[in-house]
Amino acid sequence: MLRLARQLRIRGVIGMNRRNIHYIGRYNDRRLYPLVDDKLKTKLLAQEHDIATLVLLGTIRSQFEVRHVTQLVSQQDGFVIKPAKGGGGKGILVVERQEPGAYIKPSGRIIHRDGLERHVSNILSGLYSLGGSPDAAIIEELILFDERFESYTHEGVPDIRVIVFRGYPVMAMMRLSTAASDGKANLHQGAVGVGLDIATGRAVGGVQFDRPVSRHPDTDCPLADLEVPQWEELLLQTAACYELTGLGYLGTDIVLDRRHGPMLLELNARPGLTIQIANGRGLREALDLIERQPAGAPAAERVAFSRRYLAAS
Repeated sequence: MLRLARQLRIRGVIGMNRRNIHYIGRYNDRRLYPLVDDKLKTKLLAQEHDIATLVLLGTIRSQFEVRHVTQLVSQQDGFVIKPAKGGGGKGILVVERQEPGAYIKPSGRIIHRDGLERHVSNILSGLYSLGGSPDAAIIEELILFDERFESYTHEGVPDIRVIVFRGYPVMAMMRLSTAASDGKANLHQGAVGVGLDIATGRAVGGVQFDRPVSRHPDTDCPLADLEVPQWEELLLQTAACYELTGLGYLGTDIVLDRRHGPMLLELNARPGLTIQIANGRGLREALDLIERQPAGAPAAERVAFSRRYLAAS
């Protein structure tokens, strides 16, 4: 155990205690947490700062409004319903297309109006919210993710998690849904995490259930071939989330929509650490370097610095 701990320190891997005390505790003012813990607040704030987000079709805030959900989505081929205060992908309902009286999920499973309304009602009751508190349901347009990623995912939308420290993107990975994760890009449920070179957006390694993988478990596609397009634009968007929230240690989740390019999904004030395994190296060296940089650099300069000095070796 001592040998393992020493090896992790040599590789710059940070653990939960250091993350919580040295980075989250020092750089994240708790009064700012509601800006990221509530997805609706995040979305509205992003719109104010001209950061692209998915189109908001409507919100349901009371049980009385539940009966209006079918009206809100009546003009959409597909849509997503999610809890404003949910976490870990829980409570997210994706409808890929509609037919008369039926809503079809990516898996092909059909739900009807009563099932749709029941799901929204459960969201409002706090079934999926952090701490079980009463919640609101957000209804958004369906993401049409970049077709270049179709062979890297199973019945779900791949997204990109970027850790941003003091406004500098420091480490990134793409999260790929699998059969094990039930089509959700959630690593704890079995999604694949693919480490990405912060300089180029190219794959540098993969992980599933905390173990290295080289191919997608369902499609058998080699992960080494993965490269994220529009990489600089994506990094600029993540860097701008520092000014958006005021949080110094932040997880930014981005999706690449084939129509609109990089779009902000949500933010996390307590991002996990599996990203280190996916990248095959720790965060410590990059975080130490950023701590030595003076404050006040604009986002474009911060992104250029990260791409130059934090590239995968």
